Amino acid sequence: MTRRGLILFGLMSLIWGIPYLFIRVAVEEVSPATLVFARTTVAAVILLPIALLRTDIRSVLERWRWVVAFAVAEIALPWVALGSAEQHIPSSLAGLLVAGVPLVATVIAVGTGGRDRVGPIGVLGLLVGLAGVALIVGVNLGSSSSTAFLEMAVVVVGYAIGPAILARRLAGVSAVGVMALSLSLCALVYAPIAFVQRPTLLPSAEVLGAVAVLGLVCTAAAFLLFSALIEETGPVRATVITYLNPAVATLLGVAVLSESFTAAMAVGFGLVILGSVLATRPTGSRSERRASTALDAA
Repeated sequence: MTRRGLILFGLMSLIWGIPYLFIRVAVEEVSPATLVFARTTVAAVILLPIALLRTDIRSVLERWRWVVAFAVAEIALPWVALGSAEQHIPSSLAGLLVAGVPLVATVIAVGTGGRDRVGPIGVLGLLVGLAGVALIVGVNLGSSSSTAFLEMAVVVVGYAIGPAILARRLAGVSAVGVMALSLSLCALVYAPIAFVQRPTLLPSAEVLGAVAVLGLVCTAAAFLLFSALIEETGPVRATVITYLNPAVATLLGVAVLSESFTAAMAVGFGLVILGSVLATRPTGSRSERRASTALDAA
C-alpha cells in the first residue's frame, strides 16, 4: 500500500470508529430515524454539489437500481438499526459486533460466486470468528436486549453487502457520485418519518454536537476519504478498515462513557479478528491468484 493509501487507511479507521460513541449520545434524545435523516441530509448537502461538479452524474444514474440497492444495504437499514440497537446496548459492544463484517462478506462472496471457494484455512477462520462472536454475545446476552442483537445482525449483513455491490455492480462509476445520490435518497425517504418522530423539545447542546459530528465528519468527510481510499487501493482492500474500527469504538466507549469491557469480550474480539484474517486470506497458489485477479479486472 502506498503512503497516501496508509494515511487514508489510518484516517478512515479513526473516523469510522467514532460514530458508535456519538450515535449512543444522540439516540438518548432523538429517534434513530431522525438521526439518520439529520446525518444523511447534512452529508448530502455537502457531497451532492461536489459530485455534480467533479463527476458525470449521468453514468451513476444509468445504474440507479444498484445505487438504490447500495443505499438500502449500506445506509438506510444499517444506520437506523444501529441507532435502535445502541438505545439498548453499549457503543463499545456495537463496535465489537461490527468486527464480524468480513466474516459475513466472505460467506456472501462465496455464495454469489465472488470467490471460487474457501479452503480449509478459510473454513477454520469462519469457525474461529463465529466462536468469537458467540463469546461476545454470550457474555452480554443476559444484560442486553435480544432485539438489539438482531438489529446488529442487520447492521453486519448490510455492511457486508454494501461494499460487494460497490465492487461488483458499481465498479467504474464515481464513488463520490454513488455516495452523494445514496445519501440524498435516504434523506428523502427518512424525511417524513423524522417529521413524525421529531423531538418535542430542542435537543441538548451535547446531542446537537453529536449529530453535527456524525453528519460532517463521520459521513460527509468520511465518504470523501473512503472514495479516495477506494481509488487508491480498490473497494475490497478498502474494507479492511473494519478490522480497526471496533477497537477505536471500544476504546472511546470505555474512556468517555465508562462502558465495561471484560476479558471475555477482549478474547472474543481477538477471535473475530483472527477469524476474519484467516477467512479472507486468498486461496490457491500465487499464479492462480494472479490469474483470478486478471479475470476479475477483465
